[in-house]
Amino acid sequence: MSLLVLPADDPAAIAEAAGILRKGGLVAFPTETVYGLGANALDAEAVARIFAAKARPTFDPLIVHLADRSWLPRAVRETPEAAAVLAGRFWPGPLTLVLPKTSAVPDLVTAGLDTVGVRVPDHPAARALLEVADRPIAAPSANLFGCVSPTTAAHVVEQLGDRVDAVLDGGPCRVGVESTIVSFAAGSPVVLRPGGVAREELEQALGRAVGLVRERAPHDTALVAPGQLERHYATRTPLRLLSGRAETPGRGSRVGLLAFAEGPAQGFAAVEVLAPDGQPATAAANLFAALRRLDARGLDLLLAEPCSEEGLGSAIMDRLRRCAAGAV
Repeated sequence: MSLLVLPADDPAAIAEAAGILRKGGLVAFPTETVYGLGANALDAEAVARIFAAKARPTFDPLIVHLADRSWLPRAVRETPEAAAVLAGRFWPGPLTLVLPKTSAVPDLVTAGLDTVGVRVPDHPAARALLEVADRPIAAPSANLFGCVSPTTAAHVVEQLGDRVDAVLDGGPCRVGVESTIVSFAAGSPVVLRPGGVAREELEQALGRAVGLVRERAPHDTALVAPGQLERHYATRTPLRLLSGRAETPGRGSRVGLLAFAEGPAQGFAAVEVLAPDGQPATAAANLFAALRRLDARGLDLLLAEPCSEEGLGSAIMDRLRRCAAGAV
């Protein structure tokens, strides 16, 4: 079957995509964060197709998407009080909670762990797809493993093509970076991956400090959540993270610049400004698309200016550090 690209705001298209999921197929769909590559989370054979399509190692667990909080018992065995507080405050939204899984969730989804990451997406098409399919949907980002995440349907088609049965086109993603992942495995909440909900917001909701895991895992290490590998979100062109504003490169250089805000940027072969308005939310929404545009220019090197790590800046810098890791 050839790839179907369907309008995400069409109920008939949603019904067609839901039918594909129920039959064990793969559907890429928009969320507020990035596009996800979805399969029936309770069907191990369907989930195996996700790993094959992305060339994703099975030691990297998947996030399970739910239509609303009432679906938690379909995937989760128990919900600590603090997790319930965060779900009540940030769902639907870019927050994933790592909680004890039920036996209905295949081990392939969780990389053999007894916990599963779950979230309720804040996008009308994603919620509609879940409701009509009437199944939890396992969905990592809809791209080849380790590459820049997709924030438009065109990004999905470019990388995955007919490895996917259908793509729901809902336009550009609003948030632009993946969900924040919070684990309760050690009792107290810990951020495993910075994302669309800032750690400061979590702490305000809970009235206490929330930990942050800063270590990055080697490429062949079993993970407890997605997005923890040392090198991830990678461009083909080597990227170097600067410590401050970029200086003018040498004459004739083939260097691209990823700038956080407007400013002097002479001598670069290409420049992308993430936040012309200076706002971190704008930078996050533009990050992956800007990286893709620079990467497509056939340059020798990309330089990325840093931003403050407050709020969404933490997620932006996390993605840039992982993109730059191992680059030469």
